[in-house]
Amino acid sequence: MIEFKLEGGFIPLIQLLKATNLVQTGGEAQIVVTEGRVKYNGEVDFRKRLKVKAGDIVEFDGKKIRVK
Repeated sequence: MIEFKLEGGFIPLIQLLKATNLVQTGGEAQIVVTEGRVKYNGEVDFRKRLKVKAGDIVEFDGKKIRVK
């Protein structure tokens, strides 16, 4: 599991995927979200502008990110 320390109140989902190096570009991040390949707290989520907060868990490509 990847632990991501949040700076501030939230991070947009697209930026989180880039910051954890699970995707290379913002465009790639948007595509994987649109295709339904990302789970947010256990549920598939299609929102590209989703605000991820401390305590949330994001899953993509077999990897989990815990936001602290």
